[in-house]
Amino acid sequence: MTPNCDFELVAPPWNLVGSGYIQLYRFDRDFVQKNGFLKDFQIKNFKSGWGAVMLVNYETSPVGPYVELLFIPGVISIAQGNAYSISKIYVSTKASVENGIYNWGIPKELADFVWLKGKQGDEVKVSANGIAFFEAKFKKNWFRFPISTALFPLTIIQQLGEKLLLTKPSSKGMAHFAKMTNAKINSAYFPDVSQHNPLVTVKVENFTMKFTAARVISKE
Repeated sequence: MTPNCDFELVAPPWNLVGSGYIQLYRFDRDFVQKNGFLKDFQIKNFKSGWGAVMLVNYETSPVGPYVELLFIPGVISIAQGNAYSISKIYVSTKASVENGIYNWGIPKELADFVWLKGKQGDEVKVSANGIAFFEAKFKKNWFRFPISTALFPLTIIQQLGEKLLLTKPSSKGMAHFAKMTNAKINSAYFPDVSQHNPLVTVKVENFTMKFTAARVISKE
């Protein structure tokens, strides 16, 4: 516990292990502004729509296992360079919600996840307030290759109150090309990307991720 919060804070760095799906998109500015759940600082600094949808099952984390679904609208331009920013994210545990907001300014919300694993692929259903708002099937192919942030460095910028927090997570694992089908998305809860064709979809397996402490870079 800390004097500044009423929940169990697990300070960075966090080491996580899991698997999941990453979809890369090229969103147009109009879609992002109307459907991306952007905050003012994201709208103000938005540069381009090279964004992503990620669905991850963390089997190991400092606050226990949890699942997450997130949306990255695109590139945010800041004084320190280009970064990505999460505008919508749901996770399956309260501990992840609280720590994600407190440690990194990630605007996590609580949701219920059903993840069914099968020989032909995975089926995922995400619900909030008793309403299913994201349903999809995923299937990977046979080709396997390494993937790492060493090749594609990742910088994340989020807002917490008046502060802007900069984080540079690192990750590595093995990936397969994959495909999402039968997607049903309620745009009141999550950006409806079902009408967009992803540039690529991959399933990442047994990956490790490290989230270091965020750095305060600016105040609004």
